Amino acid sequence: MTEISAATIIISVSLILMGGFAMTRITKLLHLPNVTAYITVGVLLGPACFNAIPQPIIDGTEFISDISLAFIAFGVGEFFKIPALKRCGAAAAGVTLIEACIVSAVMFSVMYFLLGLDFSLSIVLAALAGATAPASTMMTIRQTRARGAFVDTLLQVMAFDNVVGLIAYSVAISVALSASSVGFDGAAVIVPILKNLGAVVLGGAFGVLLKLFLGTKRSTDNRLIISVGVLFAFCGVCALIDVSPLLGCMAIGTVYINLTGDGKLFLQLAYFSPPLTLIYFVRSGLNFNFDALTHGGTFSGVPLIVIGLVYFGVRLVTKYGGAFIGSVILRRPREVRNFLGLALIPQAGVAIGLAALGARSLGGEVGMVLETVIILASILYEFVGPPLAKLSLSLSNSIGGEEVPEAPPPDAAELIERIKRIREENANILPPIGAEEQAFTEAAEEQINSARPGLYRDKFRR
Repeated sequence: MTEISAATIIISVSLILMGGFAMTRITKLLHLPNVTAYITVGVLLGPACFNAIPQPIIDGTEFISDISLAFIAFGVGEFFKIPALKRCGAAAAGVTLIEACIVSAVMFSVMYFLLGLDFSLSIVLAALAGATAPASTMMTIRQTRARGAFVDTLLQVMAFDNVVGLIAYSVAISVALSASSVGFDGAAVIVPILKNLGAVVLGGAFGVLLKLFLGTKRSTDNRLIISVGVLFAFCGVCALIDVSPLLGCMAIGTVYINLTGDGKLFLQLAYFSPPLTLIYFVRSGLNFNFDALTHGGTFSGVPLIVIGLVYFGVRLVTKYGGAFIGSVILRRPREVRNFLGLALIPQAGVAIGLAALGARSLGGEVGMVLETVIILASILYEFVGPPLAKLSLSLSNSIGGEEVPEAPPPDAAELIERIKRIREENANILPPIGAEEQAFTEAAEEQINSARPGLYRDKFRR
């Protein structure tokens, strides 16, 4: 193995970070999510284009996938609050289960029977087809200020989609590994499933520990240190027993939010994790075998570009159709029935991470094809997904804004004008503050004022 100098490693990481940031300036103009920018930069920097990142560094940062997915899965756990589950959880779970079964069944049939692909590849692709990327749709919801029953149902279904996808992947990869070895072995399927169930139980225990460790008087620094330490420790334990940390990390987030109601921790971790997420998605692009697509690469006699486009089209149609059928069976409202599937199209995040894990487990040509197909489809979904999500929110009448009175009283009008002038005067002094940064700012104020009361009280006000 070629030895890489520390300077090369540091410069490569810097190039990944700055390249990802620079590309977001372009995708922002095109109204595309950051994920698209990160994957694109990975393709450009990787062996397929400029080959700017040495292969040993790409291989050596494999652990980033597990860590980044741990943060993503922990964040998904926030959506499983007991009151929300009681309100619409059963219906959302039912719709998700029906939709996921339809998507996976049709995808497996097309890949295995129609295209004649390998059984192992077909079953894993079918399992991954059910997963949905919440990041793009949630970004669209925030940008449009959408709200209402449709949005609540959508968020629940997206969360359940990833739970079902994780479980389906765990079963599929076990069956695939068993089938690709010496033949089907029931124990080879059951043992990994039991390991994943054990990881869920262990994750619940870690959620309780996280609550006990954080207490109520921890500073922001210590909250981050403890939270990251707990997630890293859990990932390490999962690596020791050779099981994916995804379901367990989701259990940590679910247990923690229900025990404490502390949504601020999720915001703080979301504010902390973007560099890790960027490296993770750029690395996915670095592994993208673009050369195989453009130079006639095939698998089982089928061009890879055809496999990727068929996967893209089948999943797009069955996602909408599955959500529609599930909503009809469970008698969901008209707007849910007609428009829910449009918002479930994006696929990145968990799916790319699972594809990376699957490629590592299956190895060889099957692993390469799996990761290439999922990344290709994810790039396409990130182009069409956000516009379709926005369309679903618009058609379901979920997009709304604050109503401003047509003729406010003179005093109120004067007050509004003063506020506008103050905002304009300070617009160039401080940038707008988001919810994640606000969580950090409030905690910083708390910490500083506890040490020297009142001294910096105004410094952090925005």
